[in-house]
Order: sequence, then C-alpha cells, then structure tokens
Amino acid sequence: MENQIDECCPEFDVSKWDKKREVWENKLFIKETMPTLFHMPFPPTIGKKITKMYGQVEKAGAHLPDKADTLILFRDPSAFRSEIYYSVSKMVADSQNAELSGTFVSRVFDGKYNEIPKFIKEMDKYLKESGESASDYYIHYAYCPLCAKKYGHNYVTLFAKL
Repeated sequence: MENQIDECCPEFDVSKWDKKREVWENKLFIKETMPTLFHMPFPPTIGKKITKMYGQVEKAGAHLPDKADTLILFRDPSAFRSEIYYSVSKMVADSQNAELSGTFVSRVFDGKYNEIPKFIKEMDKYLKESGESASDYYIHYAYCPLCAKKYGHNYVTLFAKL
C-alpha cells in the first residue's frame, strides 16, 4: 500500500493577506532559531526545525482551527541567524513561547527566495505612499517546495511591523 499525503500545504488565498493591515495583541507563537550564512538557511535545518515545531504543536493540541490561518514566520535579526515563529492557539509546554504585538501590513509576492530584497523594496515603496515605514519584517512562505510545484506559485507574504 502506498502512503499518500492528501494535503501538505493548504491552497493559499492571496486576497486574505495582500495589502492588509492587522493589529496583533500578544499573538501566540512558538519560536526556534537556526543558523544562516548571509541570510541563506541550510535546507536540512529548516525541515528539521519545522518538523520539530509541528510535533510540539501537535502534541499540545495547539493547532489553529483553520490550517490556512497558520503562519510560519521567518525573521533574520542578523545575516547569520534566523528566527522561526509558528502560530499556535495556546501556550505550548516544553517550547519557547513568544508573543508578537503591533500593527502589521502584509503584501503577497510570487517569486523565489532570492527575490526577498526586491520584495522588501516594493513593500517600502508601498508603505512610503501612505507615509509609513517598517521597523521590522517577518516573512511567511505559503508553500513548501513540493507544494509550490503542485500549485504553480511560490507565494511569499511580507509582514511589515510598523
């Protein structure tokens, strides 16, 4: 018998996230860090970290009710370290729990990982048009590499913290 995963990454709804403004008050996440080399992650590390986080969320029963609302955010505080935030419905034991608060503007782009600097410039221009600027960025990749091929898109959502 062949094992088959019906759904890995849910189909992404661009309209739900593009050009949206949200205020987060203590939005719950669990957090991990991983090494990078000039912002380039080591692919095996990403998979291991996400799998570990998923297992912690699964064990705690802390998944969000709608899988399509789950955010896995990446933030690079330096060129050599990335933080991963996995959204949860409640605090998760034996995990590094984190809360994010603030006003966030999101934009959705379709492109490769190495286009992130271009997307950030586009976001900065978009924010400047309304007299705003970002104090930080969080990045959500809608699909894993296999699902990006399946759906024919590689959506990236930038969350600009104002």
